[in-house]
Order: sequence, then C-alpha cells, then structure tokens
Amino acid sequence: MIRSGKKVFLGMSGGVDSSVSAALLKEQGFDVTGVFIKVWNPDWMECTWREDRLDAMRVAAELNIPFKTIDLEKEYKKEVVDYMVSEYSLGNTPNPDVMCNQHVKFGSFFDWAVKEGADYVATGHYACIKKNTDTGTHELWSGADSSKDQSYFLWTLKENHVARTLFPVGSYEKKEVRKLAQKYGLSVADKRDSQGLCFIGKIAIEDFLGHYLEKKKGAVLDVSGNVIGEHNGAFFFTLGERHGFTITKKTPEELPYYVVGKDINKNTITVSYKSKEGQLRIESVDVTLGSTNWIGSELVLGKKYTARIRHLGDHLACTCAMIGTKQVRLLFDSPVCVAPGQSVVVYDDGRCLGGGIAQ
Repeated sequence: MIRSGKKVFLGMSGGVDSSVSAALLKEQGFDVTGVFIKVWNPDWMECTWREDRLDAMRVAAELNIPFKTIDLEKEYKKEVVDYMVSEYSLGNTPNPDVMCNQHVKFGSFFDWAVKEGADYVATGHYACIKKNTDTGTHELWSGADSSKDQSYFLWTLKENHVARTLFPVGSYEKKEVRKLAQKYGLSVADKRDSQGLCFIGKIAIEDFLGHYLEKKKGAVLDVSGNVIGEHNGAFFFTLGERHGFTITKKTPEELPYYVVGKDINKNTITVSYKSKEGQLRIESVDVTLGSTNWIGSELVLGKKYTARIRHLGDHLACTCAMIGTKQVRLLFDSPVCVAPGQSVVVYDDGRCLGGGIAQ
C-alpha cells in the first residue's frame, strides 16, 4: 500500500476530475502540488486555457495546496500537433490523445516532476493501477466507469510510469466524482467537461487541418473506379468514414456510402456501401500492429484477448497469431475496419496490456 506523506505532482486542467483528484489525494495524506500544463494553441483559434488555469489556481487555493505552471508548448506542438498534421498528410489516422499522454503528460511532465522531487505523478484519468502481488509489477486496468474509461489512450505507458502514477478518480463513476466535488465545496463542481484537445477547440478537424494542408477537390470513386462524387482532400478522410464527401450519382437504393480506400497521390477516395451481412470490403480479421508497447509483459502466442480499435469501442475478441520485434499480428473472431495509423489496444479481461499502431 502507498504510504501517505509522499510527494505527488498532480496535473490540474481546471476541470472537475483533476480537481477532485487533488481533494482525494490531500484527504489521503499526500503532499500534493497542483501543476497546470500549458500546451500549444494557435493564435487564430479560441482556446480557454487562461480561464482553465485560473480555475485550477482557484481550486488549489481552496484546498490550500501549492500550485505551479509548466510550459510545454514546444513539446506539445512537436509531438502532438505536428505529428497529427504529418500523419494526416500521409493518409494515416493518428490519435493525438495517445501522443499527448506518451510525450507530454507521461513524457516531459512526468520527467520534470520526478526531477522536482515528486514520488508520484497523478492525473484525472479514468483508469486504475493495481499491483500484482505475485509478480510485484504494477498493471494498468480499465476505469470503474465504463462510459468514461480512458485506458485506451494510455497504452504507450511503461511499467516504470505505471509504478509511479496515481489515478485518484479511476475507481469512481463520473456521477460520484460530481458529488465529491460538491462535498469538497470545489468551485468547479458544476463546470462542463472539456471536449477534445484544446488546440482543436470547437471547430471540425477538416477546418483545423485546412490551415496546414491545402484543400484540393478530388474525385470520389466507386469500387469499379467510376467517378460518382467529389471531396475537398483525400487526407481528410479515414477508412470507414461516411461523411464529408458529396455523392452526385445516387444509387437506386440510396444506401449510405463509406470510405473504403484512398490514394493520397491521386487525391481520390473510394467508397462503397455495406453488404447484406453488414460488412464493408475493407473489413478483415487479420490486423498487424507496429510500434507495439506492452506494460509489464508481452502477449502470449495463441492466447485469446480482446482489443479496442477506438476509444470506448467494443471489446472485440481476438487471438495473438504472431509476435515480432515491436510488431504483433492479431486475428479477430469477426471482421473489423481498422485504418492505418489507428491505435489498437489489447486487454485481458479488464487489464490493459498495451497496444500498437495499425499498419
């Protein structure tokens, strides 16, 4: 059991989850320091970071804990924003939240906190950490609230990160966290949850990328290669998407079209509709992952697991069919649609084992 009195640096966003985390840690006897992480946002887009920082400062004052600000704009711009734009330009489907956790929260912030003397780093993530009494290792598990679980975004963590990280609200449901905020008398108790990354804000991803990638009209093709519509840039689309393009030649059935392929060089996307079985042509049971990371232990060849191919997606049954250097091959029980660049996260019951990037 973690002894109280240990020094904890808590990432405080100004939201209810990290604020309640601060109150819980203090109540448990930890020496808590609240830290607001300043990240990059473009000057042409509205962002509430100043208001959020003031909210975090206000909560720290209410709880009588020290408060610091760390400026990680450069790191965020390079590792999250530039990465996202680059991946989209290559036709991949990136996950900036995963990169933010890997390089910012559990990269630069984690390393800085440890150098500043922190015994532990804490955040308001909805995930759990458990110590395996047989192996002595620390494991990452899904949060108690299945509708808020954020373990999917944390698959890049190393075991040494997990061993020195606390997720105070991970064992609570969101409605309980709201009640705790009221109980502790926190000024952010009724504050609305943030939506997505600050630098994207309330605008569509296409509009954001349009500032960095030139919009260029291209053809929408059917699976036979016939032009049936147009779009504003192939890199804006991911496989399985059904919005954002215009179909000028309708089918008699008027079934919804989904993106099943794209050619970045030719600036075309190919669309199709689902079969009578409800499947797309791009769906497959065979998925290869690269850049894999396993938290504490590798997968076992031939063992059954479940995997998520998106945040809060279904746990899909699969088997580990091949293990290589930073690479695994998963065979799913049923066909799935996974786009290159997408994070695929593997679970054993409720334990998050790690994951990789779809190839």
